[in-house]
Amino acid sequence: MKSKKLSFLGLFLTAALILSYIETLIPFFYGIPGLKLGLANAMVMLLLYIYGVKDCILVNIIRILIVGFFFGNAFSIIYSLVGALFSVIIMVILKKTDKFDLAVVSICGGMAHNTGQILIASVFFGTPYLLYYLPVLLLSGFICGGVIGIISKGLVTRLKVLLTNG
Repeated sequence: MKSKKLSFLGLFLTAALILSYIETLIPFFYGIPGLKLGLANAMVMLLLYIYGVKDCILVNIIRILIVGFFFGNAFSIIYSLVGALFSVIIMVILKKTDKFDLAVVSICGGMAHNTGQILIASVFFGTPYLLYYLPVLLLSGFICGGVIGIISKGLVTRLKVLLTNG
Protein backbone atom coordinates (compact mmCIF):
# COMPACT_ATOMS: atom_id res chain seq x y z
CA MET A 1 0.00 0.00 0.00
CA LYS A 2 2.83 2.43 0.81
CA SER A 3 4.52 1.88 -2.55
CA LYS A 4 1.26 2.74 -4.32
CA LYS A 5 0.96 5.97 -2.32
CA LEU A 6 4.60 6.81 -2.96
CA SER A 7 4.04 6.28 -6.68
CA PHE A 8 1.09 8.66 -6.65
CA LEU A 9 3.08 11.25 -4.69
CA GLY A 10 5.78 10.97 -7.37
CA LEU A 11 3.15 11.57 -10.03
CA PHE A 12 1.88 14.64 -8.17
CA LEU A 13 5.45 15.95 -7.87
CA THR A 14 6.05 15.35 -11.57
CA ALA A 15 2.81 17.12 -12.50
CA ALA A 16 3.72 20.05 -10.23
CA LEU A 17 7.16 20.29 -11.84
CA ILE A 18 5.67 20.23 -15.32
CA LEU A 19 3.14 22.90 -14.38
CA SER A 20 5.93 25.02 -12.89
CA TYR A 21 7.91 24.70 -16.11
CA ILE A 22 4.87 25.56 -18.23
CA GLU A 23 4.37 28.63 -16.07
CA THR A 24 7.88 29.84 -16.91
CA LEU A 25 6.87 29.78 -20.58
CA ILE A 26 3.76 31.91 -20.10
CA PRO A 27 4.50 35.66 -20.31
CA PHE A 28 2.41 36.66 -17.30
CA PHE A 29 4.26 39.74 -16.10
CA TYR A 30 2.53 43.07 -15.89
CA GLY A 31 5.21 45.21 -14.27
CA ILE A 32 4.70 43.67 -10.86
CA PRO A 33 7.57 41.47 -9.61
CA GLY A 34 6.44 38.09 -8.33
CA LEU A 35 3.17 37.99 -10.25
CA LYS A 36 2.55 34.38 -11.32
CA LEU A 37 -0.40 32.15 -12.06
CA GLY A 38 0.58 29.48 -9.54
CA LEU A 39 -0.40 26.51 -11.68
CA ALA A 40 1.55 24.03 -9.53
CA ASN A 41 -0.61 25.03 -6.58
CA ALA A 42 -3.36 22.86 -8.05
CA MET A 43 -1.19 19.87 -7.14
CA VAL A 44 -0.64 21.32 -3.66
CA MET A 45 -4.40 21.61 -3.17
CA LEU A 46 -4.98 18.06 -4.41
CA LEU A 47 -2.34 16.71 -2.05
CA LEU A 48 -3.74 18.64 0.90
CA TYR A 49 -7.27 17.38 0.31
CA ILE A 50 -6.47 13.83 -0.76
CA TYR A 51 -3.39 12.79 1.23
CA GLY A 52 -3.07 15.40 3.98
CA VAL A 53 -0.72 18.01 5.37
CA LYS A 54 2.54 16.04 5.63
CA ASP A 55 2.49 14.78 2.06
CA CYS A 56 1.42 18.19 0.81
CA ILE A 57 4.33 19.90 2.57
CA LEU A 58 6.89 17.28 1.53
CA VAL A 59 6.01 17.37 -2.16
CA ASN A 60 5.76 21.16 -2.16
CA ILE A 61 9.22 21.60 -0.60
CA ILE A 62 10.79 19.16 -3.05
CA ARG A 63 9.07 20.95 -5.94
CA ILE A 64 10.24 24.37 -4.77
CA LEU A 65 13.84 23.19 -4.43
CA ILE A 66 13.92 21.49 -7.84
CA VAL A 67 12.25 24.39 -9.64
CA GLY A 68 14.48 26.87 -7.83
CA PHE A 69 17.65 25.04 -8.86
CA PHE A 70 16.54 24.70 -12.48
CA PHE A 71 14.73 27.98 -13.15
CA GLY A 72 15.60 30.31 -10.31
CA ASN A 73 18.23 31.16 -7.76
CA ALA A 74 18.75 31.15 -3.99
CA PHE A 75 16.47 34.15 -3.55
CA SER A 76 13.62 32.61 -5.54
CA ILE A 77 13.92 29.44 -3.45
CA ILE A 78 13.74 31.43 -0.21
CA TYR A 79 10.82 33.55 -1.44
CA SER A 80 8.95 30.43 -2.54
CA LEU A 81 9.62 28.56 0.70
CA VAL A 82 8.43 31.48 2.83
CA GLY A 83 5.36 31.98 0.63
CA ALA A 84 4.62 28.26 0.79
CA LEU A 85 4.96 28.28 4.59
CA PHE A 86 2.48 31.15 4.94
CA SER A 87 0.16 29.53 2.44
CA VAL A 88 0.15 26.07 3.99
CA ILE A 89 -0.38 27.40 7.50
CA ILE A 90 -3.46 29.37 6.41
CA MET A 91 -4.84 26.58 4.23
CA VAL A 92 -4.43 23.94 6.94
CA ILE A 93 -6.16 26.14 9.52
CA LEU A 94 -9.07 26.91 7.19
CA LYS A 95 -9.41 23.30 6.01
CA LYS A 96 -9.48 21.97 9.59
CA THR A 97 -12.46 24.17 10.44
CA ASP A 98 -14.55 22.44 7.74
CA LYS A 99 -16.34 25.76 7.27
CA PHE A 100 -14.74 26.82 4.00
CA ASP A 101 -15.03 25.56 0.46
CA LEU A 102 -11.84 24.33 -1.21
CA ALA A 103 -11.90 27.34 -3.53
CA VAL A 104 -11.96 29.73 -0.55
CA VAL A 105 -9.08 27.84 1.06
CA SER A 106 -7.15 28.16 -2.21
CA ILE A 107 -7.87 31.89 -2.46
CA CYS A 108 -6.66 32.48 1.09
CA GLY A 109 -3.61 30.32 0.40
CA GLY A 110 -2.75 32.36 -2.69
CA MET A 111 -3.12 35.60 -0.80
CA ALA A 112 -1.06 34.28 2.13
CA HIS A 113 1.65 33.10 -0.27
CA ASN A 114 1.96 36.56 -1.78
CA THR A 115 1.96 38.17 1.67
CA GLY A 116 4.79 35.93 2.84
CA GLN A 117 6.84 36.68 -0.25
CA ILE A 118 6.43 40.45 -0.03
CA LEU A 119 7.26 40.41 3.70
CA ILE A 120 10.47 38.44 3.16
CA ALA A 121 11.40 40.72 0.26
CA SER A 122 10.89 43.75 2.52
CA VAL A 123 13.21 42.19 5.08
CA PHE A 124 15.86 41.26 2.50
CA PHE A 125 15.87 44.68 0.89
CA GLY A 126 15.45 46.49 4.19
CA THR A 127 12.57 48.65 3.04
CA PRO A 128 8.90 48.75 3.91
CA TYR A 129 8.16 50.39 0.55
CA LEU A 130 7.79 47.00 -1.11
CA LEU A 131 4.57 46.64 0.88
CA TYR A 132 3.02 49.03 -1.65
CA TYR A 133 2.95 46.02 -4.01
CA LEU A 134 0.85 44.06 -1.54
CA PRO A 135 -2.63 45.19 -2.70
CA VAL A 136 -1.86 44.19 -6.29
CA LEU A 137 -0.35 40.88 -5.17
CA LEU A 138 -3.35 40.21 -2.92
CA LEU A 139 -5.68 40.80 -5.85
CA SER A 140 -3.55 38.48 -7.97
CA GLY A 141 -3.61 35.85 -5.19
CA PHE A 142 -7.37 36.19 -4.97
CA ILE A 143 -7.98 35.76 -8.69
CA CYS A 144 -5.40 33.05 -9.36
CA GLY A 145 -6.19 31.28 -6.09
CA GLY A 146 -9.86 31.24 -7.07
CA VAL A 147 -9.16 29.76 -10.49
CA ILE A 148 -6.80 27.14 -9.03
CA GLY A 149 -9.36 26.40 -6.31
CA ILE A 150 -12.20 25.83 -8.77
CA ILE A 151 -10.03 23.55 -10.90
CA SER A 152 -8.76 21.69 -7.83
CA LYS A 153 -12.24 21.22 -6.41
CA GLY A 154 -13.36 19.43 -9.56
CA LEU A 155 -10.24 17.29 -9.60
CA VAL A 156 -10.42 16.36 -5.90
CA THR A 157 -13.92 14.97 -6.20
CA ARG A 158 -12.85 12.80 -9.13
CA LEU A 159 -9.43 11.72 -7.90
CA LYS A 160 -10.15 11.11 -4.22
CA VAL A 161 -12.08 7.90 -4.89
CA LEU A 162 -9.57 6.72 -7.47
CA LEU A 163 -6.45 7.36 -5.38
CA THR A 164 -7.67 6.27 -1.96
CA ASN A 165 -9.82 3.27 -2.95
CA GLY A 166 -8.79 2.38 -6.47
